[in-house]
Amino acid sequence: MGLFAGTKWDVPPCCDRCGAVEAECRCPPLPPPPPVYKPTAQQTARLAVENRSRGKSVTVVRGLAAADNDLPDLLTRLKTACGAGGTIDGDQLELQGRHLDRVRVLLSELGYKTKG
Repeated sequence: MGLFAGTKWDVPPCCDRCGAVEAECRCPPLPPPPPVYKPTAQQTARLAVENRSRGKSVTVVRGLAAADNDLPDLLTRLKTACGAGGTIDGDQLELQGRHLDRVRVLLSELGYKTKG
């Protein structure tokens, strides 16, 4: 209940965009603000090659938090550069095959620090 509710100074809330009373406003909702990511220069990606069942090798990128990065976009770039498949598993990226050198070069070009 507002300070002036029920008095002659009681003014109903109005829409900021169209000026109509909020109950009668038909403006579409505003889109959510774009996410703010941590700068790439402040992040370190840890690279490793793991051997899976049946002798398959997987290049793993760890240390990049999902809240600080656009992991699906980064995975798409890595898959395109390596010509391989891959997936996101939690906060780590997995690429099929041994692509340690290519991944290290691409992440360095994007501004990430790398280890491994």
